[in-house]
Amino acid sequence: PWVKFVADGIFKAELNEFLTRELAEDGYSGVEVRVTPTRTEIIILATRTQNVLGEKGRRIRELTAVVQKRFGFPEGSVEVSDPGLCQRLLWLFVVAEACYGVLRFIMESGAKGCEVVVSGKLRGQRAKSMKFVDGLMIHSGDPVNYYVDTAVRHVLLRQGVLGIKVKIMLPWDPTGKIGPKKPLPDHVSIVEPKDEILPTTPISEQKGGKPEPPAMPQPVPTA
Repeated sequence: PWVKFVADGIFKAELNEFLTRELAEDGYSGVEVRVTPTRTEIIILATRTQNVLGEKGRRIRELTAVVQKRFGFPEGSVEVSDPGLCQRLLWLFVVAEACYGVLRFIMESGAKGCEVVVSGKLRGQRAKSMKFVDGLMIHSGDPVNYYVDTAVRHVLLRQGVLGIKVKIMLPWDPTGKIGPKKPLPDHVSIVEPKDEILPTTPISEQKGGKPEPPAMPQPVPTA
């Protein structure tokens, strides 16, 4: 039995090395080998499923032929497939890619900041949460009431319920069209100094002397 165990390990290691070279640009993340009495199933785990399958499945057929010839399998006894990511990896990549896409779209639309929180059974049996943040986000104080828009949705899936919470911080807009008119309390406006006009030619001012005080009336002598 140990000889077969070692042979299976060598086969999987060589197969993994071959697929790593061939599918490096297609998000290859691993391979699973399932042996049945009639055939050997090779399941490729990759993010870009369409690239692995190829046009009309041509590339996956080429990989099947190469594996059969390289490892000496009988004709038609090997099936190579790429159903996408396995369940334990599927949600990790799909959730992250979707959340980053949402963040990018919101920030390109003119938001000041954004926060996306996804909670639930993302990878295993135990629930957990993933948070994605971009830009500026405030969490306390009165400005939260008119600067931050919050939405919560629940998605019912086979493995359970996913909770999605999105918070968008609006930009300050004096017109009030895309954001609140009232600025943040810590907003500081810097006023540019006025340009000083310098004289092109020197100017001299003639200043007169101090005016003389009026003469005091002289007393008139009396006889």
